[in-house]
Amino acid sequence: MDKYDILEIFRSTGALLEGHFILTSGRHSETYFQCAKVLQYPEYLTLFGRIIADHFDNDNIDTVISPAIGGIVVGTEVGRQLGTKTIFTERKDGTMKLRRGFTVEKGERILIVEDVLTTGGSINELIEIVQENGGKVVGVGVIVDRSGGNIKLHKNQMSVIEYKTISFDENKMPEYLAEIPVQKPGSRNIS
Repeated sequence: MDKYDILEIFRSTGALLEGHFILTSGRHSETYFQCAKVLQYPEYLTLFGRIIADHFDNDNIDTVISPAIGGIVVGTEVGRQLGTKTIFTERKDGTMKLRRGFTVEKGERILIVEDVLTTGGSINELIEIVQENGGKVVGVGVIVDRSGGNIKLHKNQMSVIEYKTISFDENKMPEYLAEIPVQKPGSRNIS
């Protein structure tokens, strides 16, 4: 399956949006990957989960961890396919935390799974949480790498698809984009 086949899956499910979007990072873009739209179809959830799980199949993963909300569905599927425990983090008062009784044990081999990588902020927060608790991050898997492969957060990092998209700081947006009504389809509130 090549990049164009994967993009067609996103387009056919309404998961690749075009317009003016505020990303979770706060940056503005004319494209948005709404992975929840594609992951509502079990065949694509299974497919993308399999691509990620196959990449990490020989890494002796103990636990898959994902950030809420976007990463939970795909993280759980990857964990199911690897036969491992799956947990997630949540934001409380703006800070990413382990909650709901989830823990990371010293020496635990952790795979981080996320739906979309744009700046790497959420993944970096998870890396810190795992390391602060004595765990070992053995890899990072994402469905969509919006950086086109330019952001490397771990030596064992992979994506189902790399798709370089341009994003803009709010104060450096091109005029044509500023004229399009803005949408905020993500899960995190941006002020």
